[in-house]
Amino acid sequence: MATDLNKPETQEKPIKNIQPNIGLEKDSMKKANELLNAYLADLHVLYIKTRKYHWNVAGPSFKEYHEFFEEQYKQLEEFIDLVAERIRTLGGRPLATMGDFIKETSLEEDHSGEVKTHDMFERLLADHEQLARELREDVATCDDDLDDAGTADFLTGLMEEHEKMAWMLRKYLS
Repeated sequence: MATDLNKPETQEKPIKNIQPNIGLEKDSMKKANELLNAYLADLHVLYIKTRKYHWNVAGPSFKEYHEFFEEQYKQLEEFIDLVAERIRTLGGRPLATMGDFIKETSLEEDHSGEVKTHDMFERLLADHEQLARELREDVATCDDDLDDAGTADFLTGLMEEHEKMAWMLRKYLS
């Protein structure tokens, strides 16, 4: 089929980034997304650490510990997706590179080679408890400073999950 050379080509309109109109100030959404991205970075570091321990756990209770760590990293995987979706809901962009995660995390990477099983549990416990404390502060910030009850509620649920995961880790150590 011949095209009409005199007729201008139809150009697609550029995609507009339509910002959410959900009753939150633009600055509040920006600050909430900064909190969420920092937490997303923490989740990725904790996920990798948990996965590392899943692969490297050893000893008489290997199967039980291996499966326990798998349950935990799968749960963290779900959190990662939920947090990224919340960031998009608030008009932001989730961090998406390992470099960004390492730069933004408050957690320590585990660079050690062989780790004793007891130490694996202690390190994960410390990380979950740290995240619970940080999330508690973020909930207050979202509620009090940003007037963002939705994100505060979202983070409260995640904080409770980290508290439960920490409780389970503590039970293995007791």
